[in-house]
Amino acid sequence: MLNFFRKKLLRIRNFKARRTNEKTYIDTKGYRRFKDSDISVHRWMASKKLGRPLKNKEVVHHKDRNKLNNSPDNLHVFASQKEHWETHKQDAKKYGWKYSLKGKPKTRY
Repeated sequence: MLNFFRKKLLRIRNFKARRTNEKTYIDTKGYRRFKDSDISVHRWMASKKLGRPLKNKEVVHHKDRNKLNNSPDNLHVFASQKEHWETHKQDAKKYGWKYSLKGKPKTRY
């Protein structure tokens, strides 16, 4: 009987979690976007962090390489795509290309 209530509670939590994200969706490249304006959430969050609109050439980088982690602490704004790519190249020299582009592998227990 206890398992029944746990499963029911999990279903309710999952439903509420889905409902809170009704304003956004994940695009084909894996980034979260606002449904009403189609603006990328990470670019919007970075502009709020800087206190100004982003310029067209500025690139927002996810430090942990997780496209869905749009926390202001996880975002870094580069002036250009070239600057952004240089960071990935430096990381690739240190850790390899897989880490540079996808981030640390998730550990399974």
